[in-house]
Amino acid sequence: MKRRGEGEFSSPQKKQKKRAAELGLTLSSTSDEEPPPFGNHGPQESSTSLSGSDSENEEKRPVSSSFSNDFKADSLVEGTSSRYSMYNSVSQKMMAKMGFREGEGLGKHSQGRKDIVEASNQKGRRGLGLTLKGFDQELNVDWRDEPEPSISEQVSWFPECTTEIPNTQEMREWMTVGKRKMVIEDETEFCGEELLHSVLQCKSVFDVLDGEEMRRARTRSNPYEMIRGVFFLNRAAMKMANIDFVFDRMFTNPKDSLGNSLLKDRSPELLYFADVCAGPGGFSEYVLWRKKWHAKGFGMTLKGPNDFKLEDFYAASSELFEPYYGDGGIDGDGDVTRPGNITAFRNFILDNTDRKGVHFMMADGGFSVEKQENLQEILSKQLLLCQFLTGLSVIRTGGHFICKTFDLFTPFSVGLIYLLYTCFERVSLFKPVTSRPANSERYVVCKSLKSGIDDVREYLFEVNCKLNQLRKSDLDVNLVVPLEVIKGDPEFTDYMIRSNESHCSSQIKALAKIHAFVQDSTLSEPRQADIRKGCLRLWGIPDQARVALSSSDPKSKFFELIKGTDIDIFSYKPTPLNSKTLDKIRSVLDYRCMVSGNEQKFLIGLGKSQIYTWDGRQSDRWTKLDLKTELPRDTLLSVEIVHELKGEGKAQRKISAIHILDALVLNGSDIREQHFIHRIQLAEKFVKAVSKSSRPDMNPIRVKEMYRLEDMERIFDRLELKVIKGSHQGLRLSYTGRDDRHFVPTGLYIVRTMNDPWTMAFSKTNKKKFFFNKTTGFSTYELPLDAIAPFHICYYGRLFWEWGDGVRVHNSQKCQDPEKLSKEDILSFIQAHSV
Repeated sequence: MKRRGEGEFSSPQKKQKKRAAELGLTLSSTSDEEPPPFGNHGPQESSTSLSGSDSENEEKRPVSSSFSNDFKADSLVEGTSSRYSMYNSVSQKMMAKMGFREGEGLGKHSQGRKDIVEASNQKGRRGLGLTLKGFDQELNVDWRDEPEPSISEQVSWFPECTTEIPNTQEMREWMTVGKRKMVIEDETEFCGEELLHSVLQCKSVFDVLDGEEMRRARTRSNPYEMIRGVFFLNRAAMKMANIDFVFDRMFTNPKDSLGNSLLKDRSPELLYFADVCAGPGGFSEYVLWRKKWHAKGFGMTLKGPNDFKLEDFYAASSELFEPYYGDGGIDGDGDVTRPGNITAFRNFILDNTDRKGVHFMMADGGFSVEKQENLQEILSKQLLLCQFLTGLSVIRTGGHFICKTFDLFTPFSVGLIYLLYTCFERVSLFKPVTSRPANSERYVVCKSLKSGIDDVREYLFEVNCKLNQLRKSDLDVNLVVPLEVIKGDPEFTDYMIRSNESHCSSQIKALAKIHAFVQDSTLSEPRQADIRKGCLRLWGIPDQARVALSSSDPKSKFFELIKGTDIDIFSYKPTPLNSKTLDKIRSVLDYRCMVSGNEQKFLIGLGKSQIYTWDGRQSDRWTKLDLKTELPRDTLLSVEIVHELKGEGKAQRKISAIHILDALVLNGSDIREQHFIHRIQLAEKFVKAVSKSSRPDMNPIRVKEMYRLEDMERIFDRLELKVIKGSHQGLRLSYTGRDDRHFVPTGLYIVRTMNDPWTMAFSKTNKKKFFFNKTTGFSTYELPLDAIAPFHICYYGRLFWEWGDGVRVHNSQKCQDPEKLSKEDILSFIQAHSV
C-alpha cells in the first residue's frame, strides 16, 4: 500500500472552510478562466487557461517517470573486508571495486567527477535541469483539508428583494463615467483585501508553467474531471445538465407557483429558449436532448470559428434550433455588444413566440484574455452587461435566466447583479461541480422575471451605447448603480461578500492542489470514476459514449418506425364519396375534413435534408424529396406536396409546400395510437418547432386546416375564383388558407375519428356532446380510450370527395353532373344528420 504523497491519496475528513486570511497564503497563480480565442462570445477556453477547453479534446494522462535519489554516498572506509561491510547499497560496492574513494575522482589520475550523478528531476517538456523560478517553491497552503467531494449540491439564494424596480427617472443619474481603470487589486468593497490579493497572486504562478503540464495536473487533481461531456458536444452540455438538476429542472420543466408543470409533452405550446454567446451549442444540445421536439431554440453567437456547430449535434436534432445573428438575420455577425443586433434579436424572438418571449435564456460568453487573466472581469464587463441586457429583452414575464460570470469584485459587476436582483423574484450565484474548481467561473441563476422591467432594460441599453462610444477613449463607465444604493441593501451586500470570499478560498485551495500535482506526478485523484457514475445517475444522464449517428436508407427506417404494422394498410386509397357511399357517414359528429391540393404521400425524415416520399404502392419506391427543407430524423408523416400561390396574375408567386394530413412518428415519438385531433395538434406543435422564419429560401411545412364535418360550410366560404399565372383557363377555383396563401383544390378528405362501436351524439337536454357505445348502449361524456381511432383506422376508412368536372362547389360554377355530389347535396345531408 502506498503512503500518502507516494501515489493515490485519500483526503482526510472534511473540515470547516477557513477564511483565506487564516490560511497564511504565500502562493500565486494564473488565470483560471475558459476564454475562447479573441472576439468569440462562446464558452471556449485558451490553450493556456487554467480551466481548459470545453471541447472534448481531453488530454491523455501523462506517462512519466520520477526518479527518487535515495542514495547518499557514505564515507568509504579504507581497508579490505571491513570496508565492504560498511556499504549500504549494491552501487556503492560496485563503485568501490572500481577503485572509487570518497573525495577522489575515478580514472588513473583521479581526474573523473567526484560526485554521484543525481537522478533526473525533469518534469513534462522542460529541458534538463530547467527550474521554473517562482513556481517550484513550496506553497503555504494545505490543500489536503479540502471538503470531501460530493455529488450533492446546495443552492444559496440572495434574499428576496423588497425594493421596487428602479425607474428611468431614478436611474438617469446612476451611470458614472470616469477614467478607464485597469487595475483590480484595490477592489475590496465586496471581498477581503488579503483574500483578493491571494487569489490574484495565484493567477501569476502558472504563467511560467507549460500549458500542457498544467492541464495534465489539473485533470488528475479534479475529482469531477471524468464527467466530461459524455455523449454531448462538449462539457458545457454537462454543466447545463448539472445546473438544471440542482435547480429542480426549472429550465427544462418550468412550473407555476404551486409546483405544477407549465408545459407538458401533451401541451400544444412549445418550450421556447434562447442561447446567446454559446457556440458551439452544448447548452442547447442538452435542452433539446431533454425535451426533443417539444422545444424550440433561438441562438445568437459571434460568427466565425466558434459559431454554432449544429452538424455536431449527435444527441439531439439541430433542426429544432434556429441561429439568428441579429441585424442582417442569418447574414449578421452575431456580436452581442452591437445595439442593433440586440434589438433585431429581440424583435425576431417576439415575432416567433406570439409576442411573449422565451421561457428562459442561457448565456455562456467569454473571450481570450491571455496574459491579462487578472483583468478578465474588467475586460469582459461589456460582454457581461450585454448578456444581461439581451436576457431582459427576450425573456417573458415569469421566465428564467442563467449567465456565466467570472470574478465579481468591481462595483460595476456587482451593480449589474443588483439590477438582476431587482428584476427577478430570486437570484443565486452558483458554481456547479462540472465547473473546474480552480477557475473563477460562476453562474448567476435568475428565477421568474417580474413584470415592469422595461425601464431597467432601456437603461442597460443606454449604458451599452455609452460603452461603445467610449471604446477608443481613456474614459469608461465605472458604475451602473451607485455604491450607496448597493450598500443600502445590507442583505444583498452581505450575500455578495460571502459568495466572493467563499469562492476565493475554494479557488485558492484548488490552485494549490494543481501546484502540488504538477510537482509530484505520482499524485492522482482516485475518486473520479465513482463520482462520475454517481453524478450521471443523479442527473438522469445515461453513461454512454459519444457516437456519430449512422446513416440508414428510407425503406429500412420505415419498417423500423412502423414496428411490424401490416404494410398493406399503407397502400389503401380513400373511398370515393358519391351518392352511393354517402350513407357511410352514419354520424356527422364522428368526422373531420380537410381540403386536398395534390396526391397523398408518405414522407420520412432521416435528419436535415435527407427526406424521402412514397406513394404507398411499392414499399421500395422511396424518392428523394426535391425541396429545400429540413426535418428531424425518425419522422414519418402523411402529406401532400402542394403548389401554393400568393397574389394573382403576372405578379403571382408560386412555392411548393409540404402539407401534413396526419402524423405517425415525430422525431422518434410514435403517436399513431392517439386521437386524430391530438395527432393534428402535435403536428402543429412539431411544425412550429422545425419552421425557420429566418430562412425564406426554404420550402415551408404546414399542417392542413381541419374542420368538423358539421362546419363544412366554412370551407366553401374560403373558396373563390382567382387568376392563376400560366393557366389557359383564366379564372380557377382557389382555396385560401390561414396564411393568405392559396392553392387549387382537388377535393375534400373526410376522416372518421371514432372507433367502432363508439359514436358521438348530441344531448338536447344537456346541450352537449357525448359518446355512445352502439353495442352495449353505454354512454358517457368522457372520451373512452377504446373509442379513439388510431392512425390505421382513420387512414383505412377515409372518404374522398373529388372536385372534378361536373362537381359544383362554388356559386360561379354552372355545370353540374347530376350523377355527382354538389355542395348543396352535402350540406343538405349534413343538416339532416347533425342532430
